[in-house]
Amino acid sequence: MGSVFLLLQLLFFSSWLSSVIASVSYDHRAVIINGQRRVLISGSIHYPRSTPEMWPDLIQKAKDGGVDVIQTYVFWNGHEPAPGNYYFEERYDLVKFIKLVQQAGLYLHLRIGPYICAEWNFGGFPVWLKYVPGMEFRTDNEPFKAAMQGFTEKIVGMMKSEKLFENQGGPIILSQFVFNWSMTPHHRSSALKIVACPRLLI
Repeated sequence: MGSVFLLLQLLFFSSWLSSVIASVSYDHRAVIINGQRRVLISGSIHYPRSTPEMWPDLIQKAKDGGVDVIQTYVFWNGHEPAPGNYYFEERYDLVKFIKLVQQAGLYLHLRIGPYICAEWNFGGFPVWLKYVPGMEFRTDNEPFKAAMQGFTEKIVGMMKSEKLFENQGGPIILSQFVFNWSMTPHHRSSALKIVACPRLLI
């Protein structure tokens, strides 16, 4: 179980390196930014749990407390309340939140999900997913992978178009895919197949 989990972590990290190789790397000892090893301190701010008016103050308080990296999940059920209908306004304005992090001079760790847990309804999954015929959550299941890939492509495409990845001059130095993967025998083989998706997208 431990070896599979370690492999998943390495695959996530290789996906990250492929997107930011210009100035960010990792030598198995530390993250290297602009040629210098860095010990990065991160803190979480979940943008939908506050209002846009609160974001600048929350980000500044994190910076004043010594944080280098703001970490946030991407909340699928808030952004795609119905299949193919996307919402990025008000407290779900992800791009605005990330740009505020950048303006504060901080890095960002984007945890795309699609499952986030986070004590959030349905772990961030849209409720409509469970009504898709043949759906099996978090397995090597075609309906699940199709829905997951559609959302992930939407988010990654948006980040690229807004030039928010570090190699584009943006603050995102780490983009993480999947969270709290179950290592039961039923899920173990699925994990290695599904983790290939972000490597194709980022």
